[in-house]
Amino acid sequence: MTQPLLVLILAALLQMAQMLIPGYYMTRTPGGRAWNASPRDADRKPGIEEGRAARAFENHDRNLLLFAIAAFAIHVTGQANGWTGFLAWVYLLARVLYVPAYILGWVPWRSLIWMVSFAAIGLLLLAALV
Repeated sequence: MTQPLLVLILAALLQMAQMLIPGYYMTRTPGGRAWNASPRDADRKPGIEEGRAARAFENHDRNLLLFAIAAFAIHVTGQANGWTGFLAWVYLLARVLYVPAYILGWVPWRSLIWMVSFAAIGLLLLAALV
């Protein structure tokens, strides 16, 4: 298995973990546990951490597709090498750091971390073309 493909699987596991984080914060707010167990017919305003965790999840959801395309392109074209493996790990590390950066409101670090992950995807896509 190539490094980008391995990192893609790990990134998918990160996405699954991120899916649980907003629920964790929801159950800590007053009435959150009951609302979470309900059919959710009525809207509720999320707490700060819950909202940030949900937005971090949505951001990874969008970026994961681009990374998946890059990882598959590298794997299928046989372009996997030390450089593409490094870029894949940079992407994953940045995505892992992005979660607490967003939830804890690390300004401007959250945006810089996102730029690192986005640049890694772009470089992987370019490497697949070479």
